[in-house]
Amino acid sequence: MKDTKITIKDVARIAGTSVATVSNVMNGAGRVSEATKQKINAIIEELEFAPSTAARNLRDKRSSLIAVVVPYMETGKLMDNPFYWQLVTGIEEGARSKRLHIILVGVETDETFSFIRERQIDGLIVIGAVKASPILKRIQKLKVPVVFVDSYLQDDQLPHISLDDELGGYIGTKHLLALGHRDIMLLSGKLGEQGVHYYRWLGYCRALTESGIELREELVLQEPVSALSGYRIASAIVAHATTTNISAVFCLSDVTAIGLLKGLYDLGISVPQQISVMGFDNSDQASYTIPALTTVHQNIAQKGEQAIKQLIALMDGEAVEQRQIVLGVELVVRQSATRYQR
Repeated sequence: MKDTKITIKDVARIAGTSVATVSNVMNGAGRVSEATKQKINAIIEELEFAPSTAARNLRDKRSSLIAVVVPYMETGKLMDNPFYWQLVTGIEEGARSKRLHIILVGVETDETFSFIRERQIDGLIVIGAVKASPILKRIQKLKVPVVFVDSYLQDDQLPHISLDDELGGYIGTKHLLALGHRDIMLLSGKLGEQGVHYYRWLGYCRALTESGIELREELVLQEPVSALSGYRIASAIVAHATTTNISAVFCLSDVTAIGLLKGLYDLGISVPQQISVMGFDNSDQASYTIPALTTVHQNIAQKGEQAIKQLIALMDGEAVEQRQIVLGVELVVRQSATRYQR
C-alpha cells in the first residue's frame, strides 16, 4: 500500500526500532545487524516510503541540485549537439548514487547567474569556458563548488577534465595524409577563443608541417558547431573543391560532419569517392551515418563521470588531489574516408 503521510517514525514503530536505526539503514551508516537491515528495507518497500527531500535538504542545507553550464549557448540550442547529452549521461551516472539532480543550462555573456541563488544550486560543472571570458569571473565570485570541462583556463588550481585535443587533431590529420590526401579542409568552430577547436587545429597544423605541406588559411573554415551548419557549408566546400583540389574534410565535431554528409549527398557528391569526410568525438550517431563516419574517439561519458566525481568531492569538503585530468583519444576508422583516387 502507499500512504503519502507515512513518516520515518512509522517505519521505526512497525520495525520495532529507533528512528536513528532506520535512518542509518537508509543512509548506509552506523552499525546495524543484517537481519535488522533486511527487516527495515522490507517495511520500506512494502510501504513505498520515501524520505522527505525537502526535510533532508533543510537539514543538510543542500538542494541536491547541480547545474551543467555551457557558456555562450542558448538553452534551446543545446539539443542540436548530442555531445552534451552523452556528457550528461556520464554525469548522471555518478550523481545518482548521491541522489543529486541535474539541470543543463546554456548561458550567454550577459548572464547574471541568478538561477544559482534562486534554485540554491549546490555545485556547477562548466563546459567550454575560456580564460578571458567575463563569465568565468562571475562563476568564481559565486563561491559555489565548480569543476570545469573542456576549458583551457591555464590555472592548475582549478579542477578540470579535458581531452588531449591537440593529439586528436594530429592523429586525425595524419590518417588522412596516410590515405594520400594533401589538400585537407578543416571545418572547425571559433579558433580565436583558444578552446578545444583551437588545440585540435594546432594538431592539424603540426601534422601538415611534419609532412612538408604548407598551411593554407583558405582551407580552414570556422563555423558554428551544429548539423545545420555542416549541411549549409557543403555547397561552399564543393565550390572550394573545384578550385583548390580539396579531397578531404576534417570536421572537428561529429555533429558538423553528420550535417556535411547530408549536405554533400543532397548536392550529388559521393562520399568518400569524391570527398572523404572525418569527424571528431565518435558520438553515438557516428556509426549509423551512410557511409559510417571515420572519426577521432573521445570517451564523452567518462568525461562526465570524472567531472561529477571531482564535484562531489568538492561539495563534501574533500581534497581533490588530481585537479587536472587529461583523457586520451584514438582513431576510429570506418567508411567515410578512403584513399585519394585522383
